[in-house]
Amino acid sequence: MAEFTCRLGTPTGEVVTRTVEATAERDLRSKLEREGFRVFSVSTSGAAGIGHSLGGESRARKIKVEDFLLFNQQLSALLRAGLPILQGIGILRKRVANDRLRLILEDVEEKIRAGQALSQAFAAQGDAFPRIYIASILAGERSGALDAVLLRYVSYQKTINDARRKIKKSLAYPMVLVSASIILVMVLATFVIPKFMQLYGSVGTNQLPTVTVMVVAAADFISSNLTWLIPTLIGTVIFLLYWRRTPTGRLTLDRWILKLPIAGETVRQLTIAQFTRSLATLLAGGITLPESVDIASESITNRALAKASEGVLTGIREGRSFTESLEAAGWISELATDMIGVGERSGALREMLDEVANFYDAELDVRLSTITTFIEPVILVFMGSLVMTILLAMYLPLFNMIGNMGQHH
Repeated sequence: MAEFTCRLGTPTGEVVTRTVEATAERDLRSKLEREGFRVFSVSTSGAAGIGHSLGGESRARKIKVEDFLLFNQQLSALLRAGLPILQGIGILRKRVANDRLRLILEDVEEKIRAGQALSQAFAAQGDAFPRIYIASILAGERSGALDAVLLRYVSYQKTINDARRKIKKSLAYPMVLVSASIILVMVLATFVIPKFMQLYGSVGTNQLPTVTVMVVAAADFISSNLTWLIPTLIGTVIFLLYWRRTPTGRLTLDRWILKLPIAGETVRQLTIAQFTRSLATLLAGGITLPESVDIASESITNRALAKASEGVLTGIREGRSFTESLEAAGWISELATDMIGVGERSGALREMLDEVANFYDAELDVRLSTITTFIEPVILVFMGSLVMTILLAMYLPLFNMIGNMGQHH
């Protein structure tokens, strides 16, 4: 018997992935449909549609977010205009600039022609699309408001991308300044300071100022060990990048980030905003709370927080309230859990999750602005102090020599 990986819609509205043994795919589909499941995709173990034909998840992820969002905006507009789904997909497939997305849409179009629903056709692409997107489409098909669901997903994804873009923008300038500082020190230590030391060659070390001796010693160490310092530095960076890709390395680094005074709280706020916004988007589409929590947990990119959140879904299935399960996770702030608790008790959980996401988005904006405003002058002062120290160390002996010559005259 062969082993098949199935993505199914349960009678309760959840989207699940299961591994089932069967003699043939046709028999397995018939059996699952008789049991009340909606079959989205069936593939043998190790295969998952076009995502794998393109080289797996890593290549599927090369679809640009902007291209994907533009496609969904255009599809929503075509559906609102009354065009059938198949015709809309066909029109957009010809206009898509991204080659991989065009290949995927060709496969989606073929599956729709064969009688599959849009959610089934997208789910058959394996890891090419996030689960929240597939679940949103399924909810739109059930409610008959697919165009509105697509717009809601686009709005959700834009908000998430804006938050990430703000973080990258906040870090870009400080990183440029730090890199410039390192390059400046290397240039001064390698080329400038040795020229000055040739000028002071006749002066004994005990006659040089202390700051000059220290700077010269540091410069000598750097210039004489460049042959192994640079390879060691490059090797260390490559090792850390590789180690970060391993499960243990990623978890260790994510835990370390959470312990940092400023970065840790920033990551928590970003994660709360993303998690609650994902939940709100799924609940608005009619997805059940357990399935929404399961899918929204994939938006938690910090492995340490994701590991701490594993018990949330278990707690809900065991009968505890959503708020109690979040509190047991231990990383969501008291303010967020209090707001969510009020929403859960009043029957307005989705609306309150949106409020929590908006609140922490605003908090994140303020925090990033504060960090940027604080860190830029600190780095500039550090760079100025470093350059001033080096220049002082180089010119101070020259000033002393000129002063001594004046005294002799």
